[in-house]
Amino acid sequence: MPTTTRREWIALGVLCLPLLVVSMDVSVLFFAAPFIAADLHPSAVQQLWIFDIYGFVLAGLLLTMGALGDRIGRRRLLMIGAVGFALSSLLAAFAPTAGLLILARAVLGIAGSTLMPSTLALIRTMFPDPAQRIKAMSIWSAVMASGVTVGPVISGLLLDSYFWGSVFLINIPAMALLLIIAPALLPESCSARPAPVDWLSSLMALASILPVTYGVKSLAENGWATRPALILATGLVVAVAFTARQLRLDHPLIDVRALRQRLVGGSVLINLIGTFALMASSVVITQFLQSVLGLDPLIAALWSVLPAVGVGAAAPLAAHLSPVLGRPRVMAGGFVLGATGFGVLIGVRLDGFMPLAVALIGAGLVAAGIVSVMTLVADYVLGVAPADRAGAVGGLIETSSELGGALGIALLGSVLAAAYKGAATTLLPAGLPTGVSGPASQTIAGASAAAQSLPAGAAHQVVHASRAAFVTAMHTTSVVAAVILAIAAVLTLVLLRVPAPGRHASLNH
Repeated sequence: MPTTTRREWIALGVLCLPLLVVSMDVSVLFFAAPFIAADLHPSAVQQLWIFDIYGFVLAGLLLTMGALGDRIGRRRLLMIGAVGFALSSLLAAFAPTAGLLILARAVLGIAGSTLMPSTLALIRTMFPDPAQRIKAMSIWSAVMASGVTVGPVISGLLLDSYFWGSVFLINIPAMALLLIIAPALLPESCSARPAPVDWLSSLMALASILPVTYGVKSLAENGWATRPALILATGLVVAVAFTARQLRLDHPLIDVRALRQRLVGGSVLINLIGTFALMASSVVITQFLQSVLGLDPLIAALWSVLPAVGVGAAAPLAAHLSPVLGRPRVMAGGFVLGATGFGVLIGVRLDGFMPLAVALIGAGLVAAGIVSVMTLVADYVLGVAPADRAGAVGGLIETSSELGGALGIALLGSVLAAAYKGAATTLLPAGLPTGVSGPASQTIAGASAAAQSLPAGAAHQVVHASRAAFVTAMHTTSVVAAVILAIAAVLTLVLLRVPAPGRHASLNH
């Protein structure tokens, strides 16, 4: 087994640059939206696409770009993606119209889809020793999780002094540094038996993942509507056709037969559940800090960085404990820790002991537990994958993460909305005008907006009732999430138990 040197660890630091930037770009527009609206005057539909097109394209192309990296070389694809990411960031920063900004964000998604699976595949190449690779994966997972949290903070700090395009311009120095350092430190690797990329499968993957992600998010955010439901159904039909095609091909984009294996398919499922819970926790905490506690967005973002401290410690600890206790036990423990975090959130009370501190502790436990799981899952799947399929497997892992995050926001977001509506109907004062009671019973943001038309005393009652209703809804959502994570802990022990000697999971045909 080749010995890992300082060179590989420095190279890992280089790989973390694009990973951090790509994950940050998912959330970096949180604070820039008002400035973009004032400058470019996008319609409501355009504003939605400015936010969502990046993540949709990213999720839809991860599988394709992972397979392409196996064929042409992972370092080469990484550098091509870095150039594309830098140029599209420049275009986005100075976009004169909303339409051009949407186009730039779409190209950013294409470039980002080349970077994420390439980093995973290169880690597989640079760290062949399982003990070293799991440490590298713990760093990778911590950086990945931290990027989404750090994005809004950096955005808020930049917008305090510079124009909105600065949130894109910060990508360029990171990509330039990667292009300078990568040829010297990163090894080139590709499949020894490069399989042809089936472009029809690539288009079908995009045509299934994009509408499914859009449909799920739209239904969760806006409630039932025929159009997003039809889009979701169309995506599912294409997904079925995509799966059937993969079973017929000699060189499929996804080896569906391998996913039927308990260890491989179970690992992908566990990863999906993990990101499901992590994104749901993020949505709940963000709304609690801003809408319930009334914190300024930048202050709320700064507070939300604290749970990342637990993430930074949990991932390496999970990597250290895995050889001692066994991977399934440590992953199950991560789910239990996450469920405990949601249990802490159930204890948040507006009139109780330090609600901000309790909420942050709960969110920190959730993040620490889930990132521990995701670290070990990614390392395991990469470890059993053939080296010449590392890029495709990296794309599969990232795709399951993107879909898990979308489902977490959608399903647990729907539980949160339904629970809020039920609590608000009971807690809001009687006799409110229809124009106030309607919006106030739907969302906490609607309650705050509607209360502005009332006298001071009545407005205070509506706002207080809406905050109490949200806390009640947060408790309900946390109970549901805790139960899901408890079930996931049991599934982990069952699905990922070590096979009998002589039987090994593989992604080979």
